[in-house]
Amino acid sequence: MEPRNTHRFASVLALLPSLLWLASAPALSVEPGPMVAAAASLRDALPELADAFDAKNGTKTRLSFGSSGNLYRQIAQGAPFELFLSADEAMVLDLAREGRTLDDGAIYAHGGLAIMVPKNSTLKPDGSLRDLKEAIDDGRLHRFAIANPEHAPYGRAARESLAESGLWASIEDRLVIGENVSQAAQFVATGGADAGLVAYSLALSPRLGHCCRHAPLSIGLYPAIRQRGVLLKGAGAAAKRLFTFILGPHGREILGHHGFRVPPRD
Repeated sequence: MEPRNTHRFASVLALLPSLLWLASAPALSVEPGPMVAAAASLRDALPELADAFDAKNGTKTRLSFGSSGNLYRQIAQGAPFELFLSADEAMVLDLAREGRTLDDGAIYAHGGLAIMVPKNSTLKPDGSLRDLKEAIDDGRLHRFAIANPEHAPYGRAARESLAESGLWASIEDRLVIGENVSQAAQFVATGGADAGLVAYSLALSPRLGHCCRHAPLSIGLYPAIRQRGVLLKGAGAAAKRLFTFILGPHGREILGHHGFRVPPRD
């Protein structure tokens, strides 16, 4: 009677060709997904949207975040993006007039501002900005963060809200300017600013919630932030499916969870 180990060794030898073939076979690859240029206000919401889309489509969506103005310039200079999710409706419509898009796109969300302060701050997250005025007067406020109004829609809205509240002149020399609204939020989170006006969607983020408090800013203090997306010339089928997904029920649910107001859809 042959030893049991001899049979086991023979079985391994029989399987060896198949094992060698599997080792040499190319690994299953994930299809490259669409290239997306996205406003910094989407830094928390869009990865969740992309993960949900990729899980259904077997793709890996590539995301690039920044201020809408800087992304607009990159697209105008020929950057190979397929979908532009802007925080500024006008920039999308400008690209459409320049013939760089497939159409005029669609509003995918309405954004909001929030005032954010560190948890240990003596400043209050007051959406009316009354406490901010008092903090300027009594010396509690030294540095205040906003995104760059020259190319970031949330920075422009922050500037207009401060002007509407009569605070711009007294706060201008205390400003810490972020390249985009996500960087402005980081200034507050890391102690680079005593408070700031940031995207409400970012203020809700768990990564900021452990260190900061926030309150939505009164809507009457700033103009509507209409966030429009558009497919760019040369967009592939995956990019088109992704934009449809974002505008659809699942996408709208995720955006709403992150603090955006979503427009009604038929």
